[in-house]
Amino acid sequence: MSYITFKNICKSYDNKTQVLKGIDLEVEEGELLTLLGPSGCGKSTLLRCLAGLEQVQQGHILLERRDITDLDARQRQIGMVFQQYSLFPNMTVEQNMAFGLKIQRLSKAEINDRITEALAMVGLQDKAEAYPAQLSGGQQQRVALARAIVTRPKVLLLDKPLSAIDAKLRKSLQVEIRRIQKQLNITTIFVTHDQDEAMVMSDRICLLNCGKIEQMDTPIAIYTHPRTKFAAGFIGSYNVLEPLEFGRVTGDIDLPAQPIAIRPEVLNIAREKQNLPGTCDIEGTVIDSTPRGNVLRYKVDVNGVQLSADTLFRSFSIYENGSKVWLSLEKRNCLHVEEEAV
Repeated sequence: MSYITFKNICKSYDNKTQVLKGIDLEVEEGELLTLLGPSGCGKSTLLRCLAGLEQVQQGHILLERRDITDLDARQRQIGMVFQQYSLFPNMTVEQNMAFGLKIQRLSKAEINDRITEALAMVGLQDKAEAYPAQLSGGQQQRVALARAIVTRPKVLLLDKPLSAIDAKLRKSLQVEIRRIQKQLNITTIFVTHDQDEAMVMSDRICLLNCGKIEQMDTPIAIYTHPRTKFAAGFIGSYNVLEPLEFGRVTGDIDLPAQPIAIRPEVLNIAREKQNLPGTCDIEGTVIDSTPRGNVLRYKVDVNGVQLSADTLFRSFSIYENGSKVWLSLEKRNCLHVEEEAV
């Protein structure tokens, strides 16, 4: 039996804009599920419905098999960390963390013990007496996380908590959040629009599009086997080709019935035709290139169809715009995808 269950959740604003369109979703106890998708797809709204900060128009939300759909937010035992740190500026770190514990009417000794434990988890033992203005953005976000877990909630909700933090620190905090989540074995739902972040953080990813679930799977499965054009385009930056485009690229006259998705990294780029067994050689012209860390992404024109091809960034194998190249494609890397989620 799932720990959290969303049953046919529908949510509209002003009775016009339907944000959630019949969401059915189950979350297992102790897992970290990421709600991933573009802005406006409904991921934060679904999170707020679970927290009790938004009311649903239709459907039910169950926590430990108990219907909490109409339960007051304060009675749900759910901790939440927002994109904005939402710390009380006139309170020290310790006072910020003690706020929720005092509402629970815990003894002073237990409050002190819990605060000490939570600060140790986020590595801020020496910041108990500091005010938010005296902390960096990353430290404030760690305080917000500690404040959420110190109350020992049944569920931890993280709504784009790292989007305002610089890239290097964000990667460090991703590791820290995952470590703490596993240590506490706390059921966690994480919201982001960053595909890389979702891949690093998640046990499973729930990809949302226009208020519906597009695909839900493990990070590896959703990356290697996207089921729809949208999933292929959003996860992994696949080249998604319609049947006629695929025919123009490969010269295949036996056209597929569905769109074909091809990952950029499986297109091997070279100056000469490679003639490898089980592959299709495609001639094209480099029209652009973009550095992406240790990878260089080429845009190659093939009979009017533009393909992205990734290769390691090596100075001895860089192709200038206008260069004639050959792309080698293994047929097993051509994935059939649906036009849209069923």
